[in-house]
Amino acid sequence: MDTIRLSIVTPNGEIFNDNVKTVTLPGKEGEFGVLPGHSSLVSSLTVGVIVIEKANSTEAVAINWGHVKVDEKSVDVLADGAIALTAGKDSEIAKNIEAAKVLVNSVKDSNISLASVEAKINSFA
Repeated sequence: MDTIRLSIVTPNGEIFNDNVKTVTLPGKEGEFGVLPGHSSLVSSLTVGVIVIEKANSTEAVAINWGHVKVDEKSVDVLADGAIALTAGKDSEIAKNIEAAKVLVNSVKDSNISLASVEAKINSFA
């Protein structure tokens, strides 16, 4: 088994559902990566960027906060707000990156460096 199923759902519906090689999540205690066969866990997610490694591409989704449930075969993210940074045409991506900055700056969490989150968002521009 060389992939794991990732699903990202918001109150507006599912925004990602595919098999991926790895996913890096913005956990409350810091970023953590998930590979196929990961042990089961449930974690809170904080404002940040979910980085998704697929077979031949990298995708990214900015979130404001949420929760994740991980088991050996799947990663299920429930996010309050999420914006894809890499899908679509260049003009859409540019718009999404601006919207992602608004989303992350709406979060009032003094423990998070929003500048570092913005820098990560900008890296997908």
